[in-house]
Amino acid sequence: MRECLEEGKTVTIDGLGAFRPDGNRGYRFVARSAPSVFLAYVQEDTRQVERLCDALEARGFDPWLDRRKLLPGQNWPRSIEDALEATDFVIACFSRNSVSKKGGFQAEIRYALDCARRIPLDDVFLIPVRLDACAVPASIRREIQYIDLFPDWQRGFRRVVSILTRQLRREPVFS
Repeated sequence: MRECLEEGKTVTIDGLGAFRPDGNRGYRFVARSAPSVFLAYVQEDTRQVERLCDALEARGFDPWLDRRKLLPGQNWPRSIEDALEATDFVIACFSRNSVSKKGGFQAEIRYALDCARRIPLDDVFLIPVRLDACAVPASIRREIQYIDLFPDWQRGFRRVVSILTRQLRREPVFS
């Protein structure tokens, strides 16, 4: 952490805030104020998920994207679990690439479902989105409604933001 700060980089402590470079004192701590959103995806969908990440950030959210948040040398499986436990929301990005791929994405979704079991049943935590016309796994589809980010990305994104915003205000999601 010290090395990154000395290089002038921002160091984020998930769930708490970030140490940012400060010309006068070297660095300063800025407490987290934006709601956090963990983005689960597969590497093949990076371009689409980075678009989602940038759009969420522009709307005042704090998206957690592994390629932007993990530091060199960090234990990434542990860091991902810590981020999932500390996040306000998880957006699971399903695609033809992700639904049949074995590995990290599947583990993240399973862990997110475990985390969701700890919150009230009517609260929104996991939001599945489809990046293309893939089949959402039945275990997700049976219990959680998904949002399509295709063919109209803007419409789907507005729907995601609406759900996040309503949940933050604890308004009923059903309309």
